[in-house]
Amino acid sequence: MTRLAHERYCDEIAHQIGDLRSVVTSGADLSRAVPTTPDWTLEQLVRHLGGALRWVALMVRTGAEKETPEEDVPGFDGPEAREDAAALDAWLAESGDLAVGALREAGPDARVWSWAGIENAGFWARRMTHEVTVHRADATLAAGLPYEVAPEVAADAVDEWLEIVEWAQRTLPDDEVHGLRGPLRTIHLHATDTGPGAEAEWLIRLDEEGVSWSRDHEKATVALRGPLTWVLLAFYHRIPLDDARVEVLGERAVLEHWLDRATFG
Repeated sequence: MTRLAHERYCDEIAHQIGDLRSVVTSGADLSRAVPTTPDWTLEQLVRHLGGALRWVALMVRTGAEKETPEEDVPGFDGPEAREDAAALDAWLAESGDLAVGALREAGPDARVWSWAGIENAGFWARRMTHEVTVHRADATLAAGLPYEVAPEVAADAVDEWLEIVEWAQRTLPDDEVHGLRGPLRTIHLHATDTGPGAEAEWLIRLDEEGVSWSRDHEKATVALRGPLTWVLLAFYHRIPLDDARVEVLGERAVLEHWLDRATFG
């Protein structure tokens, strides 16, 4: 599967942070609960993301050989003032600059610890691109603002999620993804607003061996169709399956079972 170039990931992190800052400074209520991450307010979500960016920046910059504790990351928790949009915005901007700067300087092949066994900065450039992409959706939808994402980024986010599910079933014997094993069922994801060269179609196979996937167009047990942005958000459990912007055809329960067992991010 084709991934984006390292510089493209770095550019996208910077772009996504800029868009997220627009949400922070839009006048949205920072104490509002985020429906897609119900344990967090909008401010808590932004603090989570900014802290994660600083954590990654420090590990990449130091070439960490093991996980760095959060308490060792300068500025991890964000500004002391609560519900202060200007302070939160400035801290988030700095967090993004630290992460993008460290990733650009390191390059994709620089050695650094990761939880997935892919020990290079390229892993973190990709991971943080999609961390920001999806959490920006959480924040944007909570604030009632419009959301969009570049097609190649949305498609790569689906790829990465599927690769993480495969990694979890290989590596984590107690992970919920093992509950997807069983009789053969298939899930077809189909973006309706991209051309044939966009690689925005997936066939996910669930059977006794676990999860596998390919880029194929064929009849499946269940299909999820719609514009790519909204297929991404439905597949990441960010919008409901009965949202008017997507369509579910076939055995909806199979897709619901997937979302219950394999939701990530």
